[in-house]
Amino acid sequence: MKNLQLESLVLGMLSTNCYLAKNKQTGEILILDPGAGSERIMQKIAAMGGKPAAILLTHGHFDHIGAALVLKENYNIPICALDKEEEVLTDAQKNLTAWNGGGYTLSADRYFSGGEIISLAGFSIQVLHTPGHTIGSACYYLAQEHVLFSGDTLFCGSVGRTDFPTGSMREIHCSLHEKLFMLPDDTEVFPGHDAATTIHYEKQFNPY
Repeated sequence: MKNLQLESLVLGMLSTNCYLAKNKQTGEILILDPGAGSERIMQKIAAMGGKPAAILLTHGHFDHIGAALVLKENYNIPICALDKEEEVLTDAQKNLTAWNGGGYTLSADRYFSGGEIISLAGFSIQVLHTPGHTIGSACYYLAQEHVLFSGDTLFCGSVGRTDFPTGSMREIHCSLHEKLFMLPDDTEVFPGHDAATTIHYEKQFNPY
């Protein structure tokens, strides 16, 4: 992690990992999956001393998007997601917010198609379309930092659930073997829940 300062917060009722990725050279910060606790996120950002540049969503479930709109408005930054996830983000049944009282939706300001390499906060980021947990799940790979943000596609020793709307066990299996397990073994994996891992460990021990 030569240019990356990485901080994390465990937020919300499902203990979702929110990551704050600061570029040491530019001072810019990417906010990944702000699921809840906007005040805690803003306090952490202030302590880091950086300037938020964008919000990256790995997918549209309620426990990954809950604080996104507040942070977008507070910092005047875009929300980014995969284009195929728009149907989840904009549907309270599919994003599961309707299951948790009330229900709300949001639209991203910038949609990726998957496969492209984007530049945000001074980082070169490969956007990987990894369907399975949801139809438009995305992972973000920072090759120069040897880091992957895997959302709920890949966990330490497991994968995300596939029984929610737009989920598919067949597709998540393909996402692992055709995309994520093709990354270098020394890639550090930071998932949406629980502990960090590596591609090397998951190729050896993940039962999926």
